[in-house]
Amino acid sequence: MGTTGQLTAVPEPKYWHLRTVLLRAIDTEFSTGQILPNERELSARFGVARATLRQALDQLELEGRLVRRRGIGTLIAAPRVGVPVNRQEEGWPGAARSQSWRTVDCTTAPAAPRLAQALGIAEGATVHTVRRVRLVQGQAMATESLHVPAAALPHLPGFRAESDRARSVLRQLERLEVDGESRSVELGVAEAEEAALLERPPGSPVLVMTTQYAAAGRLVALAVSTYRADTCKLTFGETGLVEVTPVGATPVGAAAS
Repeated sequence: MGTTGQLTAVPEPKYWHLRTVLLRAIDTEFSTGQILPNERELSARFGVARATLRQALDQLELEGRLVRRRGIGTLIAAPRVGVPVNRQEEGWPGAARSQSWRTVDCTTAPAAPRLAQALGIAEGATVHTVRRVRLVQGQAMATESLHVPAAALPHLPGFRAESDRARSVLRQLERLEVDGESRSVELGVAEAEEAALLERPPGSPVLVMTTQYAAAGRLVALAVSTYRADTCKLTFGETGLVEVTPVGATPVGAAAS
């Protein structure tokens, strides 16, 4: 069958049209923190079934325009928080200055094949992995898995507790002189473990940022950070480096997950 070169028009779903109408109402009639009318009132106002309304509200919640509070209702969400991700503001490679990090755990184990490839080390070589949560204004905004080859920290002291290991790894990293870094960002969804740390449902949209740090001409750390896409926007600053990965290519972050 021949092609005409024209796209067939696809009818717009009712909930998507309602989403657009609701956005217009949010921008013109409501302010941050204000509670929306209940579902019965909204359904009557816009002449739609409650099932359609819920779909539209769910979509706007995913986009970060609405937030639901149990016992209160649906509120207009605050604008996304700007989160600096350049080393000058954030610290290296995460000893934040204006933000705060909370360590979840730290493990030392042989590198799996994909992680070894991403770090440029031999399969099975020892790697320290520090998992942390980034807090912004007291809210969990991102999770991070910071992978560091043991060979990059040859003078790492011994430690008794896991918390001591994490502090030692981060302290030794801060002493290295970084001479290169690169970042890539892609859209993803939160897996169950990440979602729990971010206090979001599994499958929620996230921004996955992979950062490579180099010192003395070699890769010394790989950080895979998962940021909430509904409440934050990443700011790179004048020195932020962003790598655009062509569609179909495999980003480093995917190899490290």
